[in-house]
Amino acid sequence: MPDLDDAYANGAYIEGAEAYPPRWAQEAADFRAQLGARARLDVSYGPSDRMALDYFSPEGTAKGTLIFVHGGYWLKFDRTYWSHFAAGALAKGWAVAMPSYDLCPSVRIAGITQQIAQAVMQVADDSTGPISLAGHSAGGHLVARMLAPGMLPASVLKRLSYVAPMSPLSDLEPFLRTSMNAEFRMDTAMARAESPVHQPAPDVPVSVWVGAGERPAFLDQAHWLADAWGCGHVIVPDKHHFNIIDALKDPSSDMIQRLTTAR
Repeated sequence: MPDLDDAYANGAYIEGAEAYPPRWAQEAADFRAQLGARARLDVSYGPSDRMALDYFSPEGTAKGTLIFVHGGYWLKFDRTYWSHFAAGALAKGWAVAMPSYDLCPSVRIAGITQQIAQAVMQVADDSTGPISLAGHSAGGHLVARMLAPGMLPASVLKRLSYVAPMSPLSDLEPFLRTSMNAEFRMDTAMARAESPVHQPAPDVPVSVWVGAGERPAFLDQAHWLADAWGCGHVIVPDKHHFNIIDALKDPSSDMIQRLTTAR
């Protein structure tokens, strides 16, 4: 049976892929500097150094809070690459929280899921009003996992207004056939337990987003989750895996409109 490394290789199929991470990091640093006191950085939510949040506040009283969870195959990146993607929600009067989390292989994917649940509960304690969740790639997996029964307290779950898994990894069993599993250390039972496609459909409004120009494996992963949950499925024309998240910077985008509308 062939491995699936190429099926989940994004950069090899995106022109100028190598320029994206340094550009994200620079734009994020500039954004934090521009916000000044409206950026509250490195707020701990757990015992490890990477279990920390950055908070970005809008002008005036926040109408709600968007939590954005980054991707990177549970293996790389941290919150400092993504700060500027808070711009759209901030312009709509919402606060934004961005957590980092420990990475494989120092923890298992199930451990990362538990860390993000801790982060969401920390944000709930630190805020009032509705909470929306957005996550990209592995982050899409993590925000989808927050909707599993018992993952969040009922008091937090009832505050969730909308969840947007973007290019999510919803069925982890294919990753057993990738070289990345040497760092994930998953077996079939672990992969199934961490796969949102095996969760019951949530009561929270959800739409799965994916770029029309993404790898077929990611189009499949998005379809599988939307089909399993019977939820919205948005295929965005002319977008690939690295720029599907640009909608978060645009306060007029459909994605931001949904994420900043309290139910």
